[in-house]
Amino acid sequence: MARRLRPVGLDFLLSAPVRLVFAREISAAPERVFRALAEDVPGWAEWFPQVRSARPVEGGAGREIRLSGAVRFRETILVARAPEVYAYRVDTTNAPGVRALVEEWRLLPAGTGTRVRWTFAADGTAAFRLFMKPVRAAQGRAFRDALTLLERRLETSA
Repeated sequence: MARRLRPVGLDFLLSAPVRLVFAREISAAPERVFRALAEDVPGWAEWFPQVRSARPVEGGAGREIRLSGAVRFRETILVARAPEVYAYRVDTTNAPGVRALVEEWRLLPAGTGTRVRWTFAADGTAAFRLFMKPVRAAQGRAFRDALTLLERRLETSA
């Protein structure tokens, strides 16, 4: 059953009790990475292994995401400023224990490629916060694997 989460803004990225930040450089230019994040929402299922389906809703102002394990998110886009930043807030989810969640993808030029920094900021029950500690390594692997697949996808579509 989906539950409504606490509506938070971008400032939550700095104050969240659970804050995971990962970064990696890929060869694609920031503009191409931004398009993959913000404009090709269904494409997320092709390069982010945990995403089973993704679709824009509300004329692109939101997204509906289905993850492996039957987890669902309904999100609001907080900022889509090409080619620098793409951020969204989860408004409803069926994931247990989470109370607030914002994710930000910040893109910085790195030579001819892009330094991608992903911030996962969340709040939840004590059990959720405790669960997230050992999940950090898995989140980091998921990020690295997703960017490897995104980089390949962008190289083959050049």
